[in-house]
Amino acid sequence: MEVKARAPGKIILSGEHAVVHGSAAVAASIDLYTHATLKFPTSPVEHDDVLKLQLKDMALEFSWPISRIKLAFSNLGVPFSSKPTTCSSESLKLVAGLVEEQSIPEAKIALATGVSAFLWLYTCIQGFRPATVTITSELPLGSGLGSSASFSVAISAALLAFSDSIKTDLRHPGWLEFEELQLDLVNKWAFEGERIIHGKPSGIDNTISTYGNMIKFKTGNLTRIKSSMPLKMLITNTKVGRNTKALVAGVSERNIRHPDAMSFVFNAVDSISKELANVLQSPALDELSITEREEKLGELMEMNQGLLQCMGVSHASIETVLRTTLKYKLASKLTGAGGGGCVLTLLPTLLSGTIIDKVISELEACGFQCLTVKIGGTGVEFSNGSS
Repeated sequence: MEVKARAPGKIILSGEHAVVHGSAAVAASIDLYTHATLKFPTSPVEHDDVLKLQLKDMALEFSWPISRIKLAFSNLGVPFSSKPTTCSSESLKLVAGLVEEQSIPEAKIALATGVSAFLWLYTCIQGFRPATVTITSELPLGSGLGSSASFSVAISAALLAFSDSIKTDLRHPGWLEFEELQLDLVNKWAFEGERIIHGKPSGIDNTISTYGNMIKFKTGNLTRIKSSMPLKMLITNTKVGRNTKALVAGVSERNIRHPDAMSFVFNAVDSISKELANVLQSPALDELSITEREEKLGELMEMNQGLLQCMGVSHASIETVLRTTLKYKLASKLTGAGGGGCVLTLLPTLLSGTIIDKVISELEACGFQCLTVKIGGTGVEFSNGSS
């Protein structure tokens, strides 16, 4: 028996950092996915009584005897997949003990929280069943594209597709969408995984990965946006690591030093996010109106980037991307925390492939990684393993 699930990554179109200070922000899914494959043994052969997690991109495999997991979670009881359960501090210690036994290489120790999230989600939803779970991802890790949320959503979806809580018809080929109530359950379980990985996540990343398309969020309120506008973007990964907490703290400190000026900055970002959401939702009747909307989006992205520079979260590598794309009159902005990470560049519908190739060539010559993506597609999906 086998089931697959895939969950998209995300970008922030507008409002990063300012959202912490009460401004609106807009996020969207991208067509880069984390894939999770769940396979149960079909016959009782030797060594089947084991739970395996294979991280193909990392060339890592972890395994736990089911008896060892039962010993650790002897008080967990029967799996109750319809009721998302928070991992208590006591349970988290037990999970961490199981992960520590795997001797994760020092260079990849950051993966430990993800492995912990997997163990908790698996045991809560499937109980003490032997299986092999394989993970692959098209998302670069730690670059602000929602890789951890995509991981949590894909795992939750695959596990729930083989549970009593979600009835799925795996006879049909190809990728299939969950029903709305099923998505709600996937999202709640994925959020529990994110809590193990991040401590206090906003819930934005797992929500956009679960439902897809776009969302607007402000002071804890999430509003799903339906956009019929086809959007294509170039994501440039500068490969420069950044400290998100330090960058967020830096913006807060600047706000304390210059409260009046920063108030205007945050208010401007709020207006940009609201206008951007309106543009995305407005109907496009012909090619001309699509071009006009793309021009508006480009201007809003450039204004947002200028305000992010005011907040002090840009970086030399980001500025290199901006200069390169500006030569071709393309609008760009950082996405996520800044200080490195990734940069978005809007690729208008009428832009020639030759220009896109030139831009990518110049950016790759700087040592950057370039990914061309479609924005605002479907959320998490599942298949019978043949896709």
